[in-house]
Amino acid sequence: MSETDFLKNYDPSAFQRPSVAVDLVLLGIRDNRPAVLLIKRDQLPHVGRWALPGGFVDIDESLDAAAARVLREKAGMTEAHLEQLYTFGAVDRDPRMRIISVAYLALLTERAFDAALSAKPALLPAAIQAPWSGETGGPVNVLSPENETLALAFDHADILAMAMLRLRGKLDYSDVAFALLPELFTLRQLQDVHEAILGTSLNKPAFRRRQLDRGWLAATGAYESGAAFRPAELYRFQPSTAD
Repeated sequence: MSETDFLKNYDPSAFQRPSVAVDLVLLGIRDNRPAVLLIKRDQLPHVGRWALPGGFVDIDESLDAAAARVLREKAGMTEAHLEQLYTFGAVDRDPRMRIISVAYLALLTERAFDAALSAKPALLPAAIQAPWSGETGGPVNVLSPENETLALAFDHADILAMAMLRLRGKLDYSDVAFALLPELFTLRQLQDVHEAILGTSLNKPAFRRRQLDRGWLAATGAYESGAAFRPAELYRFQPSTAD
């Protein structure tokens, strides 16, 4: 039998097929803490709970296209660097039916984070607490702007825990911290991002020496404006020399 004949007679209902969804972790730094954009569910199941922006993948749609559509429709954003974080496929993760979710991570600058809130006022900026050290991993707490603990829908707390674990794991050797900063930034802002993700304070002289020694930073000769004290110099990330 030729492949053409095989495909012509193939029965696509011969095997059970799970549904596939995408969920977006839109993460930034807000008030010196990692923060994520959530949306309140208005339908069963888990109606009234907060969830990551997400949706089902259409039959004729790629995963990336579905993620871009959800980003546009539910977060009001037309541009963001989305990359796959992890695939969540626990059999009982959704009470409706067998649903596999491909989680995407997008790191947002403060301006992009605020722009999404302005475009979609229904979004909630929720803080993420990862009460474990280093890359040990574990559950996270998700807090409302009033510092109340939120119970998220489905396994979205697990998705956020994976996002924090991934960020901590990549922070020291990749450029993820710079994705959370504006184009021009101070060394203090760079340290703030590291401390927010790691959940701990860092030694200021040692941190600055390490960052400058890596050759990732280009001094601009410009200084921040509106500072109450001596203005700090502004730097730019130079990826061409990043290892």
